[in-house]
Amino acid sequence: MIAGMFGAATGLAAPPAAAAVAPASAGSSVEATASRGRLGPLTDLVIERIRVGDDVAASKFGTDSPIEDPVREQQVLAQVRKQAAAAELDPDAAVAFFRDQITASKVVQKGLFARWTAHPQEAPTTRPDLGQIRERLDRLTTDLLAELKNTERVRDRPVACSVQLALATASGASRERLDRLHRQALKAATPSVCRTGEGGPAARR
Repeated sequence: MIAGMFGAATGLAAPPAAAAVAPASAGSSVEATASRGRLGPLTDLVIERIRVGDDVAASKFGTDSPIEDPVREQQVLAQVRKQAAAAELDPDAAVAFFRDQITASKVVQKGLFARWTAHPQEAPTTRPDLGQIRERLDRLTTDLLAELKNTERVRDRPVACSVQLALATASGASRERLDRLHRQALKAATPSVCRTGEGGPAARR
């Protein structure tokens, strides 16, 4: 049965990358849908954060703002560690999870930069405010930490977690019609969702 669920979850072929990706709006379609399974709500938040990466890319493209921002990343992870401890979450596991979220955002940014450089006519014509984007990311951090807390029991069971994660990510990617780039980002965002039998983050696949 587990093998069948894996086959159904992973057998969805990624559609060709869209010609252009519009920056995400504050009212993401994630809010109107739900990924399947016990990790569905967590996956929906992960997808929403990935979509915010479109806005980050649009705000930086054509400026001196680099994709890599180690200072900002350390600030985010330090805040995550503090909030995780307050929520009685394993701070190291929370930091590992959010490091993956940052990696996923950079996957989106680098992919869009390459696309817009190769096809200037597809580049965004407006530049979202990076300060407002970061406020939204901060809110998502709080929501993601809450969902990590809500899903501790399933994430502590490696086999069940793997099945639930495959179900949630496959259904979420399909319902959100993620293109190849954003599916790649979703894959980068989820290695640390499930935990090993020893209680630590699952080994990267």
